[in-house]
Amino acid sequence: MAPPFAAPPTEGRRTRLWLGLGAGALAVLICCGGGGAAVVGLAVSGVQAIEEQGRTVSGDYYQALVERKFGAAYDQLCDDAQRRESRREFERRVAAEPQVAAYRVGEVDTTDLTVPVDVTFSGGRQERQQVILGQDRQTGGLEVCGVN
Repeated sequence: MAPPFAAPPTEGRRTRLWLGLGAGALAVLICCGGGGAAVVGLAVSGVQAIEEQGRTVSGDYYQALVERKFGAAYDQLCDDAQRRESRREFERRVAAEPQVAAYRVGEVDTTDLTVPVDVTFSGGRQERQQVILGQDRQTGGLEVCGVN
C-alpha cells in the first residue's frame, strides 16, 4: 500500500538549518553592532561639538575684549555670572583692567569644561587664563561662567 502523501525530503536539511542559523546570527550582529557603532558615533560627535562650541564662545569673549566691545563680552557670560555682576559693573571693571591685545584659545577640557587661553595685554605682559564654561539651560549652548 502506498502512503497518501509523498515522504518529506531528507537531503539538504542540515545545510538549510546551518544557513538559517548563520543568517540569524548575522542579523543579530548587524543590529547590535550597528547600534553600538551609532552610540559611539553620537558620543564622539557630542564631544567634538562641545570642544568646538567651547573654543568658539571663548574666542568670541576675548575678541570682544580686544575690540573693547564690553557689552558683547558681557553677552557671552552665563546667567550666574550676569547675576553676580551687572552689565554696567562688568563694563566698568573690564575697562579699568589692562587691555587685551591678543589671545590664543587652547583645547577644551571636556571633563571640567574649562579652556586655557594665553592672553597678551597691551603692555606686552602675557598671562595664561582659564575660562570656566557652563551650559545655558534654555539654549543648551555653552557660555563663559568665569575666568581665573
